[in-house]
Amino acid sequence: MSAEPDGPEGRVRRLTTIWSRAVYPVTSTSLTRAEFEERLLPLAHRLSRALRAHSFDAGEAKAVGAALVDAHGTDPEVLARTLDCVDAYLVLYCGDDSPQDQLRMRSSRLQHSMAAGYAQALRERTLAEQEAIAQAALRAQGVVAEALHASEARFRAVFEGAAIGIGIADLDGNVLEVNGALLRMFGVSETTMRGRRVRDWTHPEDAPQTWRLYEELVRGERDHYHVEKAFNRPDGTALWTNLTVSLLRDADGNPQYQLALMEDTTERRLLHLRLRYEATHDALTGLPNRTLFFERLEKALAAGKGQRFGLCYLDLDGFKAINDSLGHAAGDRLLVEVADRLQSCTTASGEMVARLGGDEFVALTTGRDTERGVEELAERITNALLTPVGIDGRDLLVRGSLGIVEGPAGERTAAEVLRSADITMYRAKSAGGNRAELADPEADARAITRHGLTTALPSALERGEFFIEYQPLVHLGDGTVSGAEALVRWLHPQHGVLGPDRFIPLAEHTGLIVPLGRWVLEESIRQARAWREKQGDKAGDPLRINVNLSPCQLTHPGLVQDTVDILERAGVAPDALCLEVTESALIGADDGLLKPLRRLAEMGVDIALDDFGTGYSNLANLRRLPVSVLKLDRSFTQGMQQFPADPVDLKIVEGIVSLAHSLDLAVTVEGVETSAQAEQLRLLGCDTAQGWYYARPGPPENLHTLALADATT
Repeated sequence: MSAEPDGPEGRVRRLTTIWSRAVYPVTSTSLTRAEFEERLLPLAHRLSRALRAHSFDAGEAKAVGAALVDAHGTDPEVLARTLDCVDAYLVLYCGDDSPQDQLRMRSSRLQHSMAAGYAQALRERTLAEQEAIAQAALRAQGVVAEALHASEARFRAVFEGAAIGIGIADLDGNVLEVNGALLRMFGVSETTMRGRRVRDWTHPEDAPQTWRLYEELVRGERDHYHVEKAFNRPDGTALWTNLTVSLLRDADGNPQYQLALMEDTTERRLLHLRLRYEATHDALTGLPNRTLFFERLEKALAAGKGQRFGLCYLDLDGFKAINDSLGHAAGDRLLVEVADRLQSCTTASGEMVARLGGDEFVALTTGRDTERGVEELAERITNALLTPVGIDGRDLLVRGSLGIVEGPAGERTAAEVLRSADITMYRAKSAGGNRAELADPEADARAITRHGLTTALPSALERGEFFIEYQPLVHLGDGTVSGAEALVRWLHPQHGVLGPDRFIPLAEHTGLIVPLGRWVLEESIRQARAWREKQGDKAGDPLRINVNLSPCQLTHPGLVQDTVDILERAGVAPDALCLEVTESALIGADDGLLKPLRRLAEMGVDIALDDFGTGYSNLANLRRLPVSVLKLDRSFTQGMQQFPADPVDLKIVEGIVSLAHSLDLAVTVEGVETSAQAEQLRLLGCDTAQGWYYARPGPPENLHTLALADATT
């Protein structure tokens, strides 16, 4: 069954097709391209799931990298082309609604893990092949020895026909015979090779036991040994080999010759080095990447007593704007230039700079005096960014926010240090950017708490940790309760009761405000129904519930339908509900943003303009807004807490009330705390009020038992 082209399966299939077309030409598989594509399809699914997983799993990407080796993708170009495809298309075809920066970072981490898994699998495959070759060499030893003793003709056939290099020397180390394969490996003539002695082939990278094993063999104390050994070619390059040296004895068992069997592993070794480099360095800038940086940081933090570290975490200011306006190619060139400048800043021993991803870089210094050293490093970084970068005829100003962490080794983990640096960098960015900030443990603790609250928000809603308190709204004319404002609270298991200012901004940032706001609306409407049923046919207007609406909810396409459904399920008329929207949320609002509010107002739901007076207070704009209530911010009432009241505040409030009433808008005042305020606001013509003078927010059952003493005095 074919997948829908625009469905998830279809998008994964498109990624797989692109991947197979890029990689297939450089594999050694016997499969057709179509068959090879089918083999890649489950790997693409694994990458897709890993990209969207709740928590990052490096094992999934490592397994994909290893599977490429199993699919006969042992040419290094296979990995390079795979990483290019994943970088270009994984987020495009398999991303979800998460922020693009987060998905790109996740994709980058997956690529690094794939490279590590590929390198490990290729290394294990190579070791297995080396073992097989070693066994073959031992078998070849017996064949050569038998042929040497049997007949010259047979010996020559085996010797020259071998695919691996073979050399024979006497026990003094004089080279007697070499085959064509060995001559090609060294790039020399037979005459040149025969004049050599085994001892001439020492190399600086010889393992310590190499020549000890050799001496034991020529003394007859061992029959063979196997090592990895490098040789110098005449052209100055290095030849790396798997070397097996065996002792050949005469018919009486006396040592006679030494036999060397060599497999050329130079290309394989270079591939390993390249894979290691690619796995630990950034492809764009050539700087060490997150993997290598963490290795160095962990080493620095594990240093002995008296050792310290200093870390500078840099994030470029305004880089996204450059990418968006000039294109990614220009953005890449800017990053390369910044990387070169940062590299030039790490001049002292124990210093390094790395690119963590995107436009984030980190510099590390180690030693005993990093308190002064990290300040000097940060100053060099800041100075390096002062000169504009020329790209496509434009001089681009480069600025960055820098978070600095310094301290003794052994007290924190690498993850804790980087988290502190990240928090500090964002503190610098929040303060306007283009500046450096030193880590502050108290600020770190606050940021960590915010992160913990953000992480706990979704499960808190599921576990029912939120509850609502209600603050009454009072008619200033007769002191009767007209309704209440619903104020959500969070009963956190560790932090106790949290007010909305602690978690509403976090909910708005994560998008949880939509389901949380829907729950608040459902609970509040249910409570409004309970109040009205309790009120029955008693005199007075039915109680009304005021619910705050965040800007995120205002733009959610399901706002109107959700509200209608909740009212209908509860059996409550729309006039029981008033939705409060902040003035700042409606500044400059277009008709598209106002349309859902107009639809709700037409149904009978009241719309209140909350915190009026804290924004631009564009009074002329009131005529086009579908509001029926103005809620004056508490700042207007503070000047009325003492007698005589501030005459300027009185004039402002009087003017706003007069204008509102001329537009058929009711006026509610927040923050009423004294009887003097209440009386003054009544005389100015305000309609309703709320504040601690009447009651603090409390449980719903308090609404009908409030003692509203002196409410109309």
